Amino acid sequence: MKLEKISIDGKKSEIEALDSIFSSKINNTVVSSVLYKTNANYKGRRAKTKQKNEIIGSTSKIYAQKGTGNARHASRKAPIFVGGGVAHGPKGQNNHKIRKLNKSEKIASIKSLLTEKNKLKRLVVINNFDKQINKTKEMFKIIKSLNLENSLMIFDKNSKENIYKSSRNIPNLKLTDVNHFSAYDIVKFKKLVLTEGSLKEIEKRYSK
Repeated sequence: MKLEKISIDGKKSEIEALDSIFSSKINNTVVSSVLYKTNANYKGRRAKTKQKNEIIGSTSKIYAQKGTGNARHASRKAPIFVGGGVAHGPKGQNNHKIRKLNKSEKIASIKSLLTEKNKLKRLVVINNFDKQINKTKEMFKIIKSLNLENSLMIFDKNSKENIYKSSRNIPNLKLTDVNHFSAYDIVKFKKLVLTEGSLKEIEKRYSK
């Protein structure tokens, strides 16, 4: 199949792309599953409560076992007392479940989302950035002229290095490469922008 390609100055042409990636079957079930797992793994678990054995205090028995008329207790550190430990509370960042993403799931979800972006006319292919752009103002002007606001930009290594400094402060824009994006990133942004080089890298990776 052919995709429309736009140069930095706005000239349009066409580029060949694989049907198996950009015109595949959309599997919403797999996409939903991958998004759920990815989003769950992104969340930081910072809540931490002290267990009974982590409370600092005396371990002596608070009163006699019998004869007081009260219930039997050993330590003030028990969960039923104010200031005591918390039973079965959150244990911090290193104790939450990581939901595993299968390789086949990830590939299927990426293909589905790339196809969906293409069908919705929200997939944009542009020429590689062979020239370095250092000024944010200049990069913002290019993005505005090509109508690329609110975009996830997956670029080849050379293009990314040439425009990274000038694009990192532009709002609603994420610049990354083929090795560092997820299905969640594609869904989060309205448009998906690929360079000619990154398009070929994606085809090479996800056509297997």
